[in-house]
This record gives sequence, C-alpha cells and structure tokens, in this order.
Amino acid sequence: MSSFKDLRIVDNFYQTSSFFPMPTILIGTLDEKGNTSFGAYSLCFPYYIAGKDYYAMVLECRNSSNTCKGILRTGKCSLNFLPDSKKYFKEIVRLGFPGETPEEKMKDCFFTLEEGLRKQENPNEVYPKVIQEAFQVFECTWVKELDNAQDDTIQEEYNGPYHDFNGITSKYGAHFILKIDKILMKEKYYTSIVDGVNKNNFPNVPVDYGYRDSTNFWCSQFKKPFAEPIPNKEVDIESVKYAANRADPVVKFSDDACRTMVKIPRVFLSMVLKGCVAWAKENNCTLITAKEMQIINDKRKEEKNKKKNKQ
Repeated sequence: MSSFKDLRIVDNFYQTSSFFPMPTILIGTLDEKGNTSFGAYSLCFPYYIAGKDYYAMVLECRNSSNTCKGILRTGKCSLNFLPDSKKYFKEIVRLGFPGETPEEKMKDCFFTLEEGLRKQENPNEVYPKVIQEAFQVFECTWVKELDNAQDDTIQEEYNGPYHDFNGITSKYGAHFILKIDKILMKEKYYTSIVDGVNKNNFPNVPVDYGYRDSTNFWCSQFKKPFAEPIPNKEVDIESVKYAANRADPVVKFSDDACRTMVKIPRVFLSMVLKGCVAWAKENNCTLITAKEMQIINDKRKEEKNKKKNKQ
C-alpha cells in the first residue's frame, strides 16, 4: 500500500495542489504613457542556459495582466529580485493583486526606481526602470519571433489560435521567452561571485512556497546556506582515452593530455573534447599533449576574465 495520497490536479496546480519553491520577483514593464509599472511573479525561470548565442528566461503569466500587456506593447521588461524582508514581501503581494491599473498600483509604491544599464547605452530609448532595493536585476527583451508570436497584440479576449510556448498560449495564459540583455548586480554580490561565494556573502534570497489559499501567500525567510562539496570523482583514464580517440579522425590526444581530463564529469567530456579539437584545427595541431591542454585551459581562463571585466 502506498504511503502517498492521490491529490487532484486543478488549475494553478503549483499553488493549489502542491508546495513548489519559486523565486519572488517584481517585473517592470512600460504602460501606455511610458511609465514603469511592476507586477509580482514567481513563474519566471531560466530557459536558454547554454549553447546558443544568447541566454533567456521564460515567464508564465495571465494574458489579461498589466505585465503581459506591457511586454506585448514594447517587448521590454526588468526582472527585479528583492531581498528577504517582511516589509518588501507585503509590498510585493500588494503589487501582485490583479485588477488595478498601473497608475493605481504605482501611486503608493515605496520602492526607489532608477534607470538600468540599457538606458545608459541607448539614452534615446525608453526602458522599464529598475528597483534600487533589489540585489540583482535582469534587463530583458522579448524574443517575439519564436513560435511566430511577433503579431500578437493586446486584446480584450483571446480566442485563438494559440501558440505552443511563446506569446499568447491559451484563452487565459501567456508565455514569454525573454532574452537577458544585462544582469545588474549590487557591488557586494558582484564581488562575491567574482572572488568566490561563501555562506556569509550570499544575498538574502526569499523563497515563495507556491501554495496559496483564499487568504494568504506564503514565503520563507532567508537562512544562511550551507555548502555540500561536489563529489571528487574521477573518470577512469581508459574511458577518457576511449572517448578522445574517437573525437576526431585527425586530431589525437596523448595519454598525459587524457590524464588532465579525468576530473571532468562524464556528461561534459564530449563537449570539452570537441572544444579541444576545434582549438587544435585552428592552430594546425594534430597531437594534443599536456602542454597543449595547458594552453587551452589558459585561453579559457582568459576568456572568462574578459567576460567578468566587461560586466
């Protein structure tokens, strides 16, 4: 006999039929007058994380919301991550209440607004402002061409046809694939990511527990995180040699080169080998030894440092 009960799945199952930890953010969009308005969201998650020429989030929301209308209107938004605070959470819940106009919502908003970095780069453009109290902000642009959503417009009622994953996706819902243009980070946490994160320099990140009833939203207070070391497992050297010998018909790897890759998780080994082969062909190299592996690793570190410095 099972130790679990079969709970009925209903609309908004992540709230009504489960306990689902999620982020707590305020999304800034532009209203008809070009003013910034904020809505509270938790259904916003990483979407494109690697292997493409840009990175993206996916937002799920009601298609009648001010946020949906703002994104359809301009394609721009800011994702503001607020630190753990009962005062802030109360205001987030207020801003998340449906039915009010952007002007009504923002009239009593006590957060401090400022221009983001995109405005600095394009001073003639209008972008949603960002919240100064946030510990990080993603400035984003809707990738409206995906799923042929570029012709979606603001409607009183949506009767289809609907898209599968981008734009208006149902009678009541919408999904938006949001390209991350900028990640804005407060200096304290920028330094922690660049120099090394530990339990004492983490931002106070609240977690929305998803479940709500007709009376309350629920949120957890931040506690210092604890670290659990990644298992120090090495791939068998013979497995590395087997994969390396089949990576390319021309470029080969010496045994000492293969030994430098034994700590790479097996799932990433093929990707690393392909990168090494690409470097070898660019440099007219047919045999990669430990010396070449050091050059390749130094190049990767240099590229990572350049990206950090640009930020």
